[in-house]
Amino acid sequence: MPSDSGIHLPFTALATLLLLAGLVAACSKEAPPPRSNVVDVTAVTVQPQDTPAIYEFVGQTQSSREVEIRARVDGFLERRVYTEGMPVKAGETLFLMDRKPFEAALQQAKGELAQQQARHQVAQANLARVKPLADQNAVSKKDLDDAVGNEQSTRAAVLAAEGSVRQAELNLSYATITSPLNGLSSFAKVQDGAYVNAQNNLLTNVSQLNPMWVNFSVSENENLRLRDSVSQGQIRFPPGQNFDVEVVLADGSVFQNRGKISFADPSFSKETGTFLVRATFANPKGTLKPGQFVRVLVRGATRPNAIVVPQRAVQQGAKSHFVWVVGKDGKAERRAVEPGPWSGDDWVIDQGLRAGEQVVVDGAIRVAQGAQLKVTPYKASEGATAAPAKAAAEPTAGERARLGEKGNPAPSPAPAPKAK
Repeated sequence: MPSDSGIHLPFTALATLLLLAGLVAACSKEAPPPRSNVVDVTAVTVQPQDTPAIYEFVGQTQSSREVEIRARVDGFLERRVYTEGMPVKAGETLFLMDRKPFEAALQQAKGELAQQQARHQVAQANLARVKPLADQNAVSKKDLDDAVGNEQSTRAAVLAAEGSVRQAELNLSYATITSPLNGLSSFAKVQDGAYVNAQNNLLTNVSQLNPMWVNFSVSENENLRLRDSVSQGQIRFPPGQNFDVEVVLADGSVFQNRGKISFADPSFSKETGTFLVRATFANPKGTLKPGQFVRVLVRGATRPNAIVVPQRAVQQGAKSHFVWVVGKDGKAERRAVEPGPWSGDDWVIDQGLRAGEQVVVDGAIRVAQGAQLKVTPYKASEGATAAPAKAAAEPTAGERARLGEKGNPAPSPAPAPKAK
């Protein structure tokens, strides 16, 4: 029997009220907006243009003049004067040898010279007396011949004695060992007090720092590939093959001065299959030191009418590289391409694109085949980073290990711009 304390509704009526309340609450919420199928992207219009062709090699610095400092005379090394590893100037004293034996030899040579000069004076006086007598037939012909021969013999002895004096003076001067050029000194190979002779006369080295040479090697394959590209008009050399050469140091910094190619070996090395190329750099501050390993960028060549797109526009698919092209109706079209080398922040496209086509740069990751695109013109400054030296160059030998016959990267993720 129902209680008088309140009104009780049946269970079915309560459930109906709760369901109606839920429907009212649901209807009171706004319906979500329909999802848009339009993708916002930036795109660049492809236009053929002359593009710099920059080639990269591994090089090593070399002094343009490296001199071995050797002792010219035998004797005891008295002391080292210079500071090892510091720059030295031409004429600066490096080592001092014991001078006393050479001073004694010079004094002895001068004494011998004085004796020969005295003998020569006597012979001259004797000849002066005999010659008038011979004219008067007061002396025999033999006496005249003896006087002439003695005068000539003593004159020759004087010349020999003068040569001995000169040699002794040179030996004494060689006791002071100086640098023949401005450069960077090496460590002393012989210590103070050691006896120096022909077997151990190498004392140190001095390397000239300005100018500096940078040597690098070009392989036979690279040389043939470059020659074919030039003959086919894909690469154009500067007038007179006047290339600019740039050096990148181990820390990634670029050496401030550019150099010029000064020598190219006409023959290939039998051991390495490469030929040597040398570039000369002004190095007034001594920044470059002999023996450094550097990256060498050879600039000056161009690719006429090349098609380039930003690197991030190129993606790697299962079978090939591809880009998204904006179709005539504004829809996305996937296009397989054959990329070539990098050029700064851009990538040279050898095949797959035509002039005037629009290629998606930013937002390509959200694009699908046939998607409707909302295109904004791409600006190179947007999101661009400094062009790395590596990206600006042709693939190196290390990279070509994963390259195809035409120099295109094998399947791998599309490279992102690298910081210099």
